[in-house]
Amino acid sequence: MEQVLRDETSARAFVEGLTDAAGMLRLEALSAALINENQRQNLISRPSEAQMWVRHIADSAQLLRLVPRETPSRPWLDLGTGAGFPGLVIAALRPEWKIVLVESRARRVEWLEHMVRELDLGNCRVEGRRLELVEPFKASVISARAFAPLEKLLSLSAPFSTKATTYLLPKGRSAAQELQAMPRKIRGMFHVEQSLTDEEAGIIVSK
Repeated sequence: MEQVLRDETSARAFVEGLTDAAGMLRLEALSAALINENQRQNLISRPSEAQMWVRHIADSAQLLRLVPRETPSRPWLDLGTGAGFPGLVIAALRPEWKIVLVESRARRVEWLEHMVRELDLGNCRVEGRRLELVEPFKASVISARAFAPLEKLLSLSAPFSTKATTYLLPKGRSAAQELQAMPRKIRGMFHVEQSLTDEEAGIIVSK
């Protein structure tokens, strides 16, 4: 088992290893803006504000270790982005990558669009609607954190998926159980990776 990032110092150091100084500045700005906005709308739980780097930023950034480092030829699609996790963090770390954030809740859409402008993420766009209403395109990566149960997620995202698409689905402590409950054919298409931010949590990843 890889070492778990248990505190803000180790989480920040981990993220620093994935980006440059400009990327860290974008994440610092995102963190500060998120805490400020959290006073107006409930984007994240208040207790998790003190663990921003472990619970949200490193938790999102760790997905990069599961994809090739080179710029993907097709967009990264993040479903149910919410406050920006993991999609907005990935966009801040890799501003040259095309990232599409899907979020249907109006106030969160406004927040995401504001942060895309503030962080000058020209390759990142927000689709402020339900996934079923988004015009399909072929995605290089499909990610989702707390979007939908696995079976529903695979069904909804099918129009965006190809044989080459990588699924990255942080599922917390239910990852292995949720995958095991799927039909054998689906189970054979995925495996569970250990999360670096919670020793009991997993990430469902396509093979």
